[in-house]
Amino acid sequence: MDINAIVDVETKTISISQTIIYKNETDDTLSEIYLNDWNNSYSTKETPLAKRFEEEFSTKFHLAKSEQRGYTLVTSIKDKANQQLEHNSLKEHPDVIKVILKTPLQPGESYNLSLEYILLIADATFTGYGITKSKDFELKYWYITPTVYDGKWNYYSNKDLDDLFVPKSDIIINITHPLNYRVTSELDIIALNPDNKSRTQVTSIYGKDRIDTYLSLNKFPQFGFVQTDDFIVISNINEKGFPGPDKAILTDKITQFLTQNLGDYPHKQLLVSNIDYNKNPLYGLNQLPDFFRPFPDDFQYELKLLKTSLKKYIDNILLLNPRKEHWLSEGLQIYFLIKYVEENYPDMKLLGTLADVWGIRAFHAADLDFNFQYFLYSMEVARKNRDQPLTKSKDSLTKFNANIAGKYKAGIGLNYLDQFADDITLRESITEFLQSNKLKAISINDFESFIKSKTTKNIDWFFTDYINTRKKIDFKIKGIETTEDSIRLTIRNKRDNSMPISLFKLNKDSVIGKLWIENIKDTKTITLPKDSTEKFVLDYDNVVPEFNQRDNYKSLKGSFLKNKPLQFRLFKDVEDPDYNQIFFMPLVEFKNIYDGFTLGAKVYNKTILRKRFNYKFSPQYATKSKSITGSTSVFYTHNIENKNLFNITYGIVAGYQSFAEDAFFTRIRPSISFTFRDDDDFRSNKLDRITARYISINRDIGENAIIELDEPDYGVFNLRYTHSNPGRINFSKFNTDFQIADRFSKLSINYEFRKLTKGNRNVNLRFFAGFFLDNNTDPTSDYFSFALDRPTDYLFDLNYLGRSEAAGLFSQQIIIAEGGFKSQLETPFANQWMTTANFSTSIWRYIQAYGDVGLVKSKFDSAKFVYDSGIRLNLVEDYFEIYLPIYSNLGWEIGQPNYDQRIRFMFTVDPQVLLGLFRRKWY
Repeated sequence: MDINAIVDVETKTISISQTIIYKNETDDTLSEIYLNDWNNSYSTKETPLAKRFEEEFSTKFHLAKSEQRGYTLVTSIKDKANQQLEHNSLKEHPDVIKVILKTPLQPGESYNLSLEYILLIADATFTGYGITKSKDFELKYWYITPTVYDGKWNYYSNKDLDDLFVPKSDIIINITHPLNYRVTSELDIIALNPDNKSRTQVTSIYGKDRIDTYLSLNKFPQFGFVQTDDFIVISNINEKGFPGPDKAILTDKITQFLTQNLGDYPHKQLLVSNIDYNKNPLYGLNQLPDFFRPFPDDFQYELKLLKTSLKKYIDNILLLNPRKEHWLSEGLQIYFLIKYVEENYPDMKLLGTLADVWGIRAFHAADLDFNFQYFLYSMEVARKNRDQPLTKSKDSLTKFNANIAGKYKAGIGLNYLDQFADDITLRESITEFLQSNKLKAISINDFESFIKSKTTKNIDWFFTDYINTRKKIDFKIKGIETTEDSIRLTIRNKRDNSMPISLFKLNKDSVIGKLWIENIKDTKTITLPKDSTEKFVLDYDNVVPEFNQRDNYKSLKGSFLKNKPLQFRLFKDVEDPDYNQIFFMPLVEFKNIYDGFTLGAKVYNKTILRKRFNYKFSPQYATKSKSITGSTSVFYTHNIENKNLFNITYGIVAGYQSFAEDAFFTRIRPSISFTFRDDDDFRSNKLDRITARYISINRDIGENAIIELDEPDYGVFNLRYTHSNPGRINFSKFNTDFQIADRFSKLSINYEFRKLTKGNRNVNLRFFAGFFLDNNTDPTSDYFSFALDRPTDYLFDLNYLGRSEAAGLFSQQIIIAEGGFKSQLETPFANQWMTTANFSTSIWRYIQAYGDVGLVKSKFDSAKFVYDSGIRLNLVEDYFEIYLPIYSNLGWEIGQPNYDQRIRFMFTVDPQVLLGLFRRKWY
C-alpha cells in the first residue's frame, strides 16, 4: 500500500491518494473484492458502531452534532488500466466497500487499485481515536485497507473493539501536515521534508509486514523512546512521580521478558499508547486514584506497560482473526502476565499494601495472591450465569465478558493446561509456536494441533469443553473409606464434562502429595496406599477455575465441622473454601420518616461471588419510632445453562417496620420467579419474568397513632408477567398483574415506551388499564382501589419515604405506578376500572413537557374524563425527577394557592437501584 495523505487541521479532513496491490494467494478466481473503510463507521446514527453505543447505554454518539461524526467520501476507484470500477458501501456494513473488478482476478495474480478519497475525522470522544479537543489527531483504522480472503471474505463492521482483520502489508505513507505537528508511528521514518514557505512538512514512513494502522499527529507529542537491547519502545504511558531513568530500566526488563517468551520481535519499534492502556486497563484496585492505590509506583507502571505491550506484541505477530479467534491472543496476554508476576512479585497480594493494614489483614481477601483476581473476575459472571464460550464472536460478548471475564478465563485456562500437561513445559511450547508461526496466516486449529503434538496427555477437554462451551468445572469428594493399608476415595463430577481435577494430600498444613484425576464421568473411585495423609483437598493450589470450591475438602477423621469449621467475619469477604463463613455488618439506614435512621446489624452468608443459597437476618433499632424493626430472607437460585429459561429463584422474605406514626406492619412474602432470556444473544437486554408470590400483611396500631385502619389485615396472591427491553435510545416494558384476595380480584396491564429520536428528542409513552374482576371491599374505602396519582401500595412494594403522609414534602413523593398522574385531582381512585395514558417529550435538554389523560370509573358513578399537564425535570430518569403541574381538571394550577405543595418529585435512596446504572452498561 502506497498512501499519500494531506491533512487539513481546520476542516478536520485528510485527502488521500492510495495505491493497493493485493495478491490472490488462494485457488479461487475473484470477480469482486472488499475493502475496509472503518472511518465511515461514524457516518450516521444507524451504523453498527452507533448501535453498539446504544446497546451499552451510551448516548454520546447519538447526541453528537453532525460535524462531530466522521465519514469517508470516495471519489474514485480505478484499476491498473485507469478504468473506473463500480463500487458501493454495503447496506448492512456501511464501513465495507464492495468493488466489482473489470477482469476477474486469477489465482496467483495481483490486483492494482488506485483510490482517491477524503476523510472527515470524527471526534476522539467516541472511541479514543479521532481528533481531540486540542486539535491533535489520534488515528487508527483511518485509511482504506483490503479485507482478508481465505476462501471467504472476512469483513465485518467497526464496533469499537479494536479488532480489524487485515492481511500483513508493506506500507509507505507520505503524510503532509502543518510544520508544528509531529508524526508518531510504529513505522520507520524514512524522510522528513519541511517546507517553510507553506508551513507544512511531508513525513514519509515505511513498514514491512505490518497490520497496525495507528498514527499519532500531535503538536506536542508526549511519547518517549527507550532503546533496549531488543527493540525500541515508544510509549506515552506514564505514572505520576515515577522518574524517567527508572522507567527505562523497567522497560528494558519488560522487553527482555517479551523476547524470551514471545520470540524476536520482527520490527524495530513497538508503540504502546495511553489509548491502548485505557481500552485494556489493569482492573481492580489498580484503578484507584494515586493517593489511595495500594501498589508501589514501580509495580503499577511496570504492569501497565507490560499488559499493554503484551497485547500489542502478540497482535502484531499472531495473524489470527481478532473478531472470531480472539481468545488465544487475549489468553496469552493474561497467561504471560500471570507468569511475570509469579516470577518477579511472588509475594504481591490481591490487596497490595492494604493486606498488611490492621483490620483488613484479618480478611481472607488479604491472604490472596495478586493473580487470584483473574479467577475472581472470571467467576463473577459464571456465578451469575452470564458467562459465554470463549469461541463466541467478540461482538456477541457482553461488555464484561469481552473486556474482562473472557480474557481472564482464557488466561487461567492456559495456566490450568500448563499444570495438567506436566510432561511438557507449555510455556516453551507456546514460545516455539509463536516463533514458527510469526507473521503467518494461521487459525486456532493450528495452535491446537501444535500443542497436542507436544504432549502425551489427552487435552481434548481443553478445546472442546473449556474453550468451546459454558460448561463449569465442579467436583466434590463424595466419600472416603479406609482399610488397614489403603484409602478408597470417591470423587464426583457434578457437571457433564471431561475436564481433569487435581487431588492433594495434606498432613496438617503441608502438601505431601499431588495427582491428577482424569475421565470422571459422574463418579470415580481411586485406591491410594495409606500414609500420613490427614485431609484430601481438590485443587488446593487454586489452579483449576472451579465453580464451587466449598466441597473440595474431606478429612479422614472428624465431623462436618472438622472438614469445614465455622468462621465469623465482620463485613463481606472473598469466599474461603476452608470454612463455613458467616458475616456480620453494622447497618445505618434511612427507610422512612417514621422510623428515621435505623441502627442494627446484618447477619448473612453472601460473599463477593454470588451463591445459589443466600440468607440474611437483619434486626435494627429505629431511632425515631424507638422500636425494633428489620427483616429476614432466605432464597435459593437455580441457574439453568443453554436454555431460554436461565434462572429460577424461590424463597421467603419477612419484615417489620413503620408505615405511619406509631403504626407498624409485618409482611411475609414467599415467592418464586422464572426468568427467561434469548440464550443465543446475551447482549440483548430483553428479559421475560413470571413471578408468583403470596403477600401476608398484618398491621399494629399504637395508642399514639394518628391513622385509622379502614380494612382488616389481609393476604393477596399475586401473579405477574413482565417483558422488558431497556435501552437508552429505545426502551419498552410490558407487564400484566393479577391479584386475588378474600374480598377482591383484579387484573391490570401496563406498557411503557421511550425513544430518543434522531433529532435528540425524548418521547415517552405509558399506558395503563386496570379493572376489578370482583370487588366486595368496603365501598367507602379506597384502600384496594386503583389510584390515579399515588397508589396506596397495600402490598408495600414501593419505597415511599412517607407513605401515609397527606400533607407536607413527603406526601409529594411520586412513584409512577397505576394511573401515573402527577396532579392530585378530585377523583383520585377507581374501585371498578381505570384507563390512563401518560406522555412526555423534550423541550430542552432535561426539561420536558408532560401530559396525562384517562377515564376513571367507580361503582355507582359514571366514568369521568381526567387530565393534567406540566413540566418534567428529568434529571436522572427513573431515579431523580421533578414534576411541575401547570393545567389540569383543576384549572391553571400554577396560579392557584400553595403551588409549592402541588410539585411532585421522584427520588430513590436505595443503593442497589443506583448500582443498576453501572450494571446495565457491563452486563
